[in-house]
Amino acid sequence: MTLRCVILDDYQDVAAAYADWGSLPGVETVTVGDHRQGEELVDLLAGTEIVVAMRERTPFPATLLERLPDLRLLVTTGMRNASIDLDAAAERGVTVCGTESSSTPPVELTWALIHGLTRHLLTEATGLRRGERWQQTVGVDLEGARLGLVGLGRIGSRVAAVGQAFGMDVVGWSPHLTEDRAAAAGVRLVPKDELMATSDVVSLHLVLSDSTRGIVADDDLALMKHTAFLVNTSRAGLVDTAALVDALATRRIAGAGLDVFDVEPLPPDDPFRSLPNVLATPHLGYVSEANYTRFFTQAVEDVAAWLAGEPVRVLAPTRTA
Repeated sequence: MTLRCVILDDYQDVAAAYADWGSLPGVETVTVGDHRQGEELVDLLAGTEIVVAMRERTPFPATLLERLPDLRLLVTTGMRNASIDLDAAAERGVTVCGTESSSTPPVELTWALIHGLTRHLLTEATGLRRGERWQQTVGVDLEGARLGLVGLGRIGSRVAAVGQAFGMDVVGWSPHLTEDRAAAAGVRLVPKDELMATSDVVSLHLVLSDSTRGIVADDDLALMKHTAFLVNTSRAGLVDTAALVDALATRRIAGAGLDVFDVEPLPPDDPFRSLPNVLATPHLGYVSEANYTRFFTQAVEDVAAWLAGEPVRVLAPTRTA
């Protein structure tokens, strides 16, 4: 019997180039380059035993899993995927496996956004291409400026190290950050309100959970300097989106660098597409040659191991018996 494997959300049409899917015996692989949802997604996955999901692009809640009776293996790139209901998958006998993921690409993109904002690269590059006035803006110096990190885990700590190399004063805060952990990264722990009020760049590096959703609210944005920038390469849900749109539209803050959004792909009429002080990228934080090689090669390994009856990198359900 031939098993059907569907690779979802292959936006760049590159999944086949990064791994040998033909090495899987008895498996027919189908790649999908556009985003599917609702009934269209259910129809697409009808009769499918194996699904490979790219990060959290396509959620798999219990309501969807219930409508996929043939699904037996769900592979996600990365070892954490908050959009998959692991408990519901376990209850339905669906094995969920992950892959390794590097923290380097999101660190690099964070700094690309910071530089793009502080040196007005979009304005200047576009103006140069269009033949507009030579030198339209004045850049913001990073040396001596304060970088405020909301979250100081694996990615936040590396962002901190780069900021220190630029001569920035780096401070940090998160709900459970301790002085010892901050000091180990060479960062000074400060209260949240102080971080928001005194930082020239605020960058978010928290995992999205019930306790961190909306952790940057309207009153936090109101504390920021009107010359300050907000950068979010983590998850859109960390920020009150309506409050951020208002802060940007009214110039209460200087700008924002965003790689994550509440709805992805971003709708054509979304204000983040048109606000002039927003530098936005289409969730590229983890999109790099090395990461894609790791993602898809290990996805093939996950499928092969499952076929052999010895699944690897299994993501356990959150509830225990």
